[in-house]
Amino acid sequence: MPLPLPGRPRFGQASLLALLLFLLLMVGPARPISFQLPGKARKCLREEIHRDTLVTGEYEIGAPPGSSTGPSANLKITDSAGHILYAKEDATKGKFAFTTEDYDMFEACFESKLPVGTGRMPDQLVILDMKHGVEAKNYEEIAKVEKLKPLEVELRRLEDLSESIVNDFAYMKKREEEMRDTNESTNTRVLYFSIFSMCCLIGLATWQVFYLRRFFKAKKLIE
Repeated sequence: MPLPLPGRPRFGQASLLALLLFLLLMVGPARPISFQLPGKARKCLREEIHRDTLVTGEYEIGAPPGSSTGPSANLKITDSAGHILYAKEDATKGKFAFTTEDYDMFEACFESKLPVGTGRMPDQLVILDMKHGVEAKNYEEIAKVEKLKPLEVELRRLEDLSESIVNDFAYMKKREEEMRDTNESTNTRVLYFSIFSMCCLIGLATWQVFYLRRFFKAKKLIE
């Protein structure tokens, strides 16, 4: 039986190292989103987020180049039911945070209040950095409170990320089971409808045969 070479990691160790490397790549810093907001326009960003998830964000709205009035826009964050989670009028720069109660589609809308006017009004630059789940946690504060070492902080982050991935897979498995149940229910209904349709066609064909036979007998075309 061949023995493993010294200094070379075994299969289990290599898999663990690959998994840790994959998780480290996934926890990389997220890039903020930036876009141009024209005058008297409204732009929305949507994202699906799981339940009991911390969501944090930071936004900044820049004034149009050459404008003396400064930035002028409203920010509103709502869920699919229309509940307002965060709202700010004449928003220029700020932060927000909330915790989701259920898996839902959340929408962040920026609405410009600048008048269009007769000439071309320069667009406002909007920068939005929105994080949720593991990305939203402040591990520096956790390290200070719990007096954790840098390696312990990274392990804590990997643990939270692993839990988040497991929850995502559990949710996808649940959705797959629900879709499978829906497909099976639909197939059963289609089968019953097909049987009912065949019975109706057979009944209609039988009625037509008896009706035509009685008609031909009445006309004395057949005995």
